[in-house]
Amino acid sequence: MPEASKVAYLVFDVETVADGDLVARLRYPGWNLDGPAAIARYKDEIMREHGNDFVPYTYQMPVALAVAKVGPDFRLLDIAALDEPQFRPHVIAEHFWSGWLKYGKPTFVTFNGRTFDLPVLEQCAFRYGIVVADWFGPKPQPGRSKVFTYDQPRYRYNDEYHLDLQDFLTNYGATRYTGGLNLAANLLGKPGKGEIEGSQVQDYFNKGKIQEINDYCRCDVLDTYFVFLRTRVLVGELALEKEQAIVAETKKWLEAKAGENAAYKTYLSRWGDWKNPRG
Repeated sequence: MPEASKVAYLVFDVETVADGDLVARLRYPGWNLDGPAAIARYKDEIMREHGNDFVPYTYQMPVALAVAKVGPDFRLLDIAALDEPQFRPHVIAEHFWSGWLKYGKPTFVTFNGRTFDLPVLEQCAFRYGIVVADWFGPKPQPGRSKVFTYDQPRYRYNDEYHLDLQDFLTNYGATRYTGGLNLAANLLGKPGKGEIEGSQVQDYFNKGKIQEINDYCRCDVLDTYFVFLRTRVLVGELALEKEQAIVAETKKWLEAKAGENAAYKTYLSRWGDWKNPRG
């Protein structure tokens, strides 16, 4: 386990499922629907109204959260799936927030985490009574009578605490990043989406395939990590040659770990190298 002082970034991804009991209680009181039936009905209603069946995050709970610990030199230190193998939502949330504090409040790195992953985990903190005072706002700095909006970790443009790569690539929503993480990863030769997609997580969960969901989550974190590296090249924090050396080093790390985790073996089977058109 790396020392806390060596972790500068936490690259993470969350996978969630709808809370059937909550959906049944709030959407269909008196209907005597069990959780799966309530979810199915709600998804049908959403599909008819919006053209997709994505249940709002406020009705969801995490069943997978993979996080990559990354050093200040952008090297991968470790990847963990929180609360493995139980994957209990309240424990996942507790470990996520306590881990952020343990490692000295590193920068969160996500892809579209601004509108989904972090709101889900904030909702969990609310639901399960988890204290995350440092995330919701610091105290005034010495010599200042109040906290300014841009000092707050949750401030949208404060990438010292959270770097949302989709926000970065779209100039904070000025454009649409059509293709998402899958496209960004593929531009770098990395696998992108595999056999599972986010829309299938609920079905996998209903079939008891929670380990498969967590393996998928690990692969998404790897894609996010490699996209993160390339964004550091763009802003001049990482030389292209150094980035490619770190990518090669990470591949060796995955090869060494592949016997321990099926996710890494799957990821490597679809691995591709980025081709520099300039030779």
